Amino acid sequence: MTSDSSPAPRLGARAHRLRTPRGEFAVVDVPPAAGVPVRGTALLLPGYTGSKEDFALVHEPLAARGYRTVAVDGRGQYQSDGPTDDESAYAQVELAQDVLAQASVLGTPVHLVGHSLGGQIARAAALLDHSPFRSLTLVSSGPARISVPQEQRVKLLRDALAVMSMAECWEVILAMGPPEEVGGPARGIGGQEWLRRRWLGTRPAQLLATGRQLCVEPDRVAELSAVPLPFHVLSGVRDDTWPVPDLDKMALRLKAHRTVIEGAEHSPTIDRPEPTARALADFWDDHQPDRRDRRDR
Repeated sequence: MTSDSSPAPRLGARAHRLRTPRGEFAVVDVPPAAGVPVRGTALLLPGYTGSKEDFALVHEPLAARGYRTVAVDGRGQYQSDGPTDDESAYAQVELAQDVLAQASVLGTPVHLVGHSLGGQIARAAALLDHSPFRSLTLVSSGPARISVPQEQRVKLLRDALAVMSMAECWEVILAMGPPEEVGGPARGIGGQEWLRRRWLGTRPAQLLATGRQLCVEPDRVAELSAVPLPFHVLSGVRDDTWPVPDLDKMALRLKAHRTVIEGAEHSPTIDRPEPTARALADFWDDHQPDRRDRRDR
């Protein structure tokens, strides 16, 4: 991989635009491996400043377990269209409706996975209508607003976006270091030039609106616990965006399956993709249509 390269999808992956009643969304769509019994479909939502490529390293091991995985750029993220200046288009309820539309087109029910900001959007979608989903996995995504140090960094980024171009902001980000959320735009699987292209492709209004959401999100765990879905809370051993003890407590409140990935921090799909994929597939295997929900509800 050169310094300018983007994450390479596995053989058989298809990059295309998923057409829904709410518009088209850029996706990487990976089928189950040849000769493996088909187990289901998973819809993967990236976090703040992230993109579908943040799941590049988990597609292949999940395909080997029989799962089709569809990683999506949300509205205004990287290669998905969205308004440049209209923040109302990125209200959480709008993004949640997008997820419901995506799941419906894929053929429901699907296993829903949301990383960080994507987890809070996934939660909002499940609260609107849980019927398109077979399960919900929250990856490094906490019960409410982000930690104070990360809130300060996100606010700095929002302040910069209000007065600078995306290209100017990129130079500032490189100088001061990115927000921890999804490793920030200056960190990820691809080379730095690709990461810059991803940053420039994301709409400023999306970053402003979703950054604000991260700083004000209320605790909705009690609401979510009433939704009749199997839950999975997955994280690394360390997380500066939502402290791991807070994720532990959230899992208890949800009566969720809990996975901590050794050697991983805020982005387990990047830091430790193999054990992360294994944990996802093990959880999904336990919640196939022919198996009872094993949680003590």
